[in-house]
Amino acid sequence: MAGSIVDALEVDLLKLLTAQATSIFTSTAFANLYVALMTTASTDATAGTEVTGGSYARVDSKTKWGAPTGTTPSTVSNNATITFPTATVSWGTVTHFELNTALTAGTRLAWADLGTSKAVGVGDTPSFAAAALTITAD
Repeated sequence: MAGSIVDALEVDLLKLLTAQATSIFTSTAFANLYVALMTTASTDATAGTEVTGGSYARVDSKTKWGAPTGTTPSTVSNNATITFPTATVSWGTVTHFELNTALTAGTRLAWADLGTSKAVGVGDTPSFAAAALTITAD
């Protein structure tokens, strides 16, 4: 027997994940929602290798996510530009991003590939335009 989570729940889970008001969850949204950049692949079970050094820091993205789609699969994308600090050393090639609850450590909530990797060298300021980062409820 097959089954699935309904679209409305997927949408509310994505809203909860991206610190937006939901229709069925009553818990308080996360105080912050940080985007982390990875140089190796992430999976549901394992974090990728996060960029370190060279002025790298996770960026708080709370309020920078649009309304999730209600289609299958449900997705949510950033609705504002997310800009990282300027690299003072090479960060390598960034291939994935993750969402976390804290500036360092915290709880890893979601991950996705960038679609197109970005080589970040000295003096580069990585930036992701609206709709460049997407999370899917699968």
